[in-house]
Amino acid sequence: MNASVRLSVSSLRAHKRRFAGTFLAVFLGVAFLAGTLVMGDTLRASFDTMFGNATSGTDAVVRSADAITTPGESEGVREPVDTDLVTTIEKVPGVAAAAPNIQGAGQLVGRNGDPIGGQGPPTLAGNWIADPKLNAYQLAEGHAPRKSGEVVIDRGTAERGDLRIGDTTTLRTPDPVKVTVVGLATFGGEDGMAQVTFTGMTQADAEKYLTARPGEAASIQVRAGPGVGQQELVDALTPVLPKGVEAITGQASAEENTDMISSQFLTVFTTFLLVFSGVALLVATFSIHNTFAIVVAQRTRENALLRALGASRRQVTASTLVEATAVAVTASAVGLVGGIGIAAGLQALFPAIGFPFPEGDLVISALSMALPLAVGIVVCLGSALLPAVRAGRTAPLAALRETAVDTSGASPARAVTGLGLLALAVGVTLSGVLLSPSLWLAGTGAVLALVAFVVLGPVASTTAVRVLGGPLDRLRGVTGALARRNALRSPKRTAATASALMIGVAVVSLFTVFGASLKATMDQTVSRSFAGDVAVSTPSFGAGGSGLSPRLADAVQRLPEVDTAVGLGRGVAEVDGKGRALTVTDPVALERTFDLGTVHGSLRDLGTDGIAITEKEADKQNLTTGDKARLTFTDGRTQTFTVRAVYGQSELAGDYVITRDAWAPHRTQDADTLLAVSFEDGVSADKGKAAVEKAAAQYGNPEVQTRDEYAQSAAGGIDMMLTLVYALLALAVLIALLGIANTLTLAIHERTRELGLLRAVGQTRAQLRAMVRWESVLVAAFGTVGGLALGAFLGWVLVEASDGASDSAFAFAMPPLQLAVVALVGLTAGALAGLRPARRAARLDVLRAIATE
Repeated sequence: MNASVRLSVSSLRAHKRRFAGTFLAVFLGVAFLAGTLVMGDTLRASFDTMFGNATSGTDAVVRSADAITTPGESEGVREPVDTDLVTTIEKVPGVAAAAPNIQGAGQLVGRNGDPIGGQGPPTLAGNWIADPKLNAYQLAEGHAPRKSGEVVIDRGTAERGDLRIGDTTTLRTPDPVKVTVVGLATFGGEDGMAQVTFTGMTQADAEKYLTARPGEAASIQVRAGPGVGQQELVDALTPVLPKGVEAITGQASAEENTDMISSQFLTVFTTFLLVFSGVALLVATFSIHNTFAIVVAQRTRENALLRALGASRRQVTASTLVEATAVAVTASAVGLVGGIGIAAGLQALFPAIGFPFPEGDLVISALSMALPLAVGIVVCLGSALLPAVRAGRTAPLAALRETAVDTSGASPARAVTGLGLLALAVGVTLSGVLLSPSLWLAGTGAVLALVAFVVLGPVASTTAVRVLGGPLDRLRGVTGALARRNALRSPKRTAATASALMIGVAVVSLFTVFGASLKATMDQTVSRSFAGDVAVSTPSFGAGGSGLSPRLADAVQRLPEVDTAVGLGRGVAEVDGKGRALTVTDPVALERTFDLGTVHGSLRDLGTDGIAITEKEADKQNLTTGDKARLTFTDGRTQTFTVRAVYGQSELAGDYVITRDAWAPHRTQDADTLLAVSFEDGVSADKGKAAVEKAAAQYGNPEVQTRDEYAQSAAGGIDMMLTLVYALLALAVLIALLGIANTLTLAIHERTRELGLLRAVGQTRAQLRAMVRWESVLVAAFGTVGGLALGAFLGWVLVEASDGASDSAFAFAMPPLQLAVVALVGLTAGALAGLRPARRAARLDVLRAIATE
């Protein structure tokens, strides 16, 4: 083993440049993985500290015990508690103070007239709690609200909206309320709680605008007296609380808030980055394997001489693995440092682009260091294992051979194996898409398809390069023909080099196709379901935004240009024990403005005890017209409803519809999510839209859009997602380019004598550079075409599997322009990867090159 180590060290010293690309591939993959883990740990710790500081004075929280959670939501809706409980709680021994906490949605309008926030994180409003220890927000400037119309807002919101103390603006609750900023606050020592906005008002205003009935609060905050512990306080409160109301410790409440942030954002955020770390490391695996395979092939005669001098197979194999270990450990260790740098950079970058995460020192845990280090070493050693075993099998007589170029790969056995895997992949995929829709089965088929592409790569590379390189003979003459023949020399090498780029392009193509399909789905949904002329909405998604005032629909309906205006509100209830979202609307107007498909029964007769449901939900719940369904609302009351209509389509109308009169006794803060408007006959689109915009301006100036504009804006988040995806996948493409450049550099070293002979018989430096560059382009073209095909297939699989596994109807779309851009980027990347190897080849000294053995 000592001899193996000495050989490895000697080889690394002599050929440092050979492993530069491998080092960079491992470094980038490990750095991205480590940076993701460190950033996730840091954010969790920072939010935990922030919530802990903000609620440090709250020792107990009294709230409703039960929550109704609808599918797709992690946080349920709780019944309000009576503010009269404050008096009861204050009499409990050990209680120092108690205050109601009234919360609802309230979106401020900035100085420029645009709403602040609403793009995911909630826009909160509530009563300003006078006790500073019970208030999660701390007054930093100005004074607390003293009279109606005065508000305190967090500093982060003030900065984003360019608001100052003394400014008057509008607060959407969703009814527009004129407010004056009299104070600025911080949250847990920060300017705000990430992108969440907060507006604090007097208790009377909060009860007026944020609750359906005065005397209700989301919870009651309780502070313990000296020497009373949090659990002791909870134990003392529990006996005096009415049925259905519970007390939890302040620490438990803070942990719930942290978990909520984690489940809604941090987990998704870190998982998203980890997926791309995995893609980058997968791409790096192919690049590393190819580098070691070429190095072993180049050292065939050297390894054979070692075997002839008495070295065992184990020693030769160990020598190669020691080299891989040295590169792996060094690159992974440096990658850890790079990962810490990436995390620090992200921590500084996010506030600059409008995501003010909590400040705090980087949290570097043992796991966030050990895991990337182990992954980097395993990936590198695993990639080098087969080439190392191949090196150990070198026969001593190989020292007598003229060449050591690896030309294996396009064997009949490989072709049969690859085709078998491809057939299996197609069978499994079609089963998971068509026969028994399953994302897991479809995903298994997709993985098998990826493996089949890799196995078939060397078999397909010969034909593919001949076809793709055919025009080079005519366009570039002898130079093009030589480039094509060089790419054909080793099918396995060409395929392995192209595989790294193929995976990167495949993932880019997958997300491109899926994003285009989501847009097509949204467009199809609006076109199929929405029969109105314009839609009125607030620019928000997720939990953000305050919605539309329910009074806006009546105001628009009164316009002479309007035939029908219907608002869609949202409610929550348990239907026969299962949490479900309710659409609260005028069913008659809904039927006139939306295409609901075939309707069994009548939407005109819902009244206060009738409900309409979709056919899919009716089948799930085993209900039909005339059947009874028990609905339990967030106020704890249960009511029996009669199914009076079953309709076909539900994309925009929702699965359950009740009237506003039926919802009124149970509502809290009422708001519409969408207002659909149909014009009278003969009213032009421009005239009708202008009239609606004028009426809407009195209700916080929400956005008025045509059907096409509404569909495009609804799909706007997809473009944001794709931009982030492309930016992250640039890392994988960069690693693939390093692999191509590294392969070409090693190939030039391998063909030194050949290149010298070409120069000796008249090939110019420019022709030599062009030959190497075109060889790089051919390899990149093979990887790009394969990646486009694989990515389009996987995109189709994902769309079809999602369509079968969910209640929504997905539309598949192939965006030719975007895929053409992906192809162009792949080819350009290949040309760039060949620049440095081409320059190096052109600089070879002709006589020395010819004399090279």
